[in-house]
Amino acid sequence: SKIISAKVPIIYRRLSVSDVLIRSYHKEDRPSIREISFETAFMGRPADVFFTDQEILADTLTAYFTDHEPGSCFVAEADASIVGYLIGAKNKRALGRIFLFNILPRLFFKALLCGTFLNSKNRAFVFYCLKSYFKGEFQMPDFSKDYPATLHINIRQGFRGQGVGAKLMGVYLQYLTLQKVKGVHMSTMSNEATVFFQSQGFEVLCQRSQSYFRTLLGEDIVVTTLGKRIS
Repeated sequence: SKIISAKVPIIYRRLSVSDVLIRSYHKEDRPSIREISFETAFMGRPADVFFTDQEILADTLTAYFTDHEPGSCFVAEADASIVGYLIGAKNKRALGRIFLFNILPRLFFKALLCGTFLNSKNRAFVFYCLKSYFKGEFQMPDFSKDYPATLHINIRQGFRGQGVGAKLMGVYLQYLTLQKVKGVHMSTMSNEATVFFQSQGFEVLCQRSQSYFRTLLGEDIVVTTLGKRIS
């Protein structure tokens, strides 16, 4: 199934940071966030190399944030188009409970009704994820006590390296400070993202190898978890 939304114009001219507006999320931004989430899901590249159902994947990646905690979400806007976003949660444990008991069951039945698992690429991805799960590769230390918040940040390809991510991060960290949240952590499988988060004052908390993309990449990925304390 496809995400139905208006076409977002892609602007290739180089922007200065002052050209980009960082603002709070509005419900009208939801389709753009879902599009960008699919466009960037494979280490900044489109997800269709491993999963074809845009609707299901966008639900998995963004539904909690836009539907359950929209106040912790921010977008980057240029020329009236959404070019990036930062979607966050003040309490990752609460996120996990809502995802497990509310979102995931609906996603499973939605995927069955839509025929998501009839596609061989989708079946293979789910199989390798389950295999990785039962090997214990998804087990991570719980950093929520000292770093309760979390986030996902993605920028359209034509707008990276221009300071948009840093501007989004600055707004989000200011928001968490006002909310009296003492820390934030997140995980990434991208080396470029790891370097970016370190430039924003995050420290590496742990690293773990995971094998579910081995058939695509020819090797395991290294998932890096980073955290930042907020005064």
